[in-house]
Amino acid sequence: MRIIAGRHRGRHFDVPRTFKARPTTDFAKENLFNVLRGYIDFEDEAPSALDLFAGTGSITLELLSRGCSSVTSVELDPQHVRLVRNFVETIVETDSSVIIRADVLRYLSRPCQQPFGFVFADPPYALRELPSLPELVLSGGWLASGALFVLEHGADHDFSHHPALIDHRQWGSVNFSIFRQG
Repeated sequence: MRIIAGRHRGRHFDVPRTFKARPTTDFAKENLFNVLRGYIDFEDEAPSALDLFAGTGSITLELLSRGCSSVTSVELDPQHVRLVRNFVETIVETDSSVIIRADVLRYLSRPCQQPFGFVFADPPYALRELPSLPELVLSGGWLASGALFVLEHGADHDFSHHPALIDHRQWGSVNFSIFRQG
């Protein structure tokens, strides 16, 4: 895997074969960020970001490399938390990252202290609560006004009727629904 763009463009990081996560592919990640450039300038705006279900940390690393002022990563699996922390410390070498070991659904159920300028979620595609994630993020105060929420999901979920949906993209079996906070 690699960081696609930004200060650390081209840096590779290896995820152990025994790792249980399904990371966002480099192809899907590159295409998604190309689309997002039409909505947000990560370098100039330097938003704070929230990476839910951080897994391998691929999105966290990409956001930090592209200039986000800070990235909070939430992941339950302790092995994944250690891996993300190690990648942040050795690859991007920044203190602009907070890695929280927590259940994402419980994390989202608590009051948000400071809204984020960008939120990304890559839950397990079989997560029973996946359809409720847009409402949890959008109505929970997690997004600043006008900020984006990107949800990665499989083809069996359709958010086309959600009032905050502004875009949907699909690359292979990977779907991204993009929502904007009103």
